[in-house]
Amino acid sequence: MEKGLQKDILKIVITGPESTGKSTLSEQLAKHYNTVYIPEYARSYIENLNRPYTFEDVEHIAKQQVEEAKAYELKANKLLFLDTYLIITKVWFDVVYQHCPEWIIDAIRQSDIELFVLCSTDLPWEADKVRENGGEMREELLHIYQQELENFKLSYAMVGGMGNQRLTNAIAIIDKYIEQLK
Repeated sequence: MEKGLQKDILKIVITGPESTGKSTLSEQLAKHYNTVYIPEYARSYIENLNRPYTFEDVEHIAKQQVEEAKAYELKANKLLFLDTYLIITKVWFDVVYQHCPEWIIDAIRQSDIELFVLCSTDLPWEADKVRENGGEMREELLHIYQQELENFKLSYAMVGGMGNQRLTNAIAIIDKYIEQLK
């Protein structure tokens, strides 16, 4: 396990398409493991823009994600959960702008994230003012996230399930991963 800033911290990203329960799952997992999670920065940033987002906004979001990971690591208790991270931002750049800044690709390659929990699309779509990709696009994005995780050779597991079953399934994935590290 790679060393954190001051102690060994296992970093786990909860990722996946929109409306797949990432935020809820991140919060539930942090509570279960008695640690902290990094809330999704992009949502609050975009909600407060009062204009369409730009390439520069998405890059700002990416930089903020990296900075928040460093700050929260100091608060974590053995595990740190991240509600989304640079894989989602890379895909966002690729899908919306057909270009991703090289520093994001480098940051993903050099990342000390241990595990990505990829949320399946088995939860019903819930529209809101910042979600853009329901329907078939949500399925396509799930495939793209999985492909990116594989392309970068990152450890990941798919989680599904409705209600508490999703949390139970995620805990089983994480516990199994931790056991394999011993």
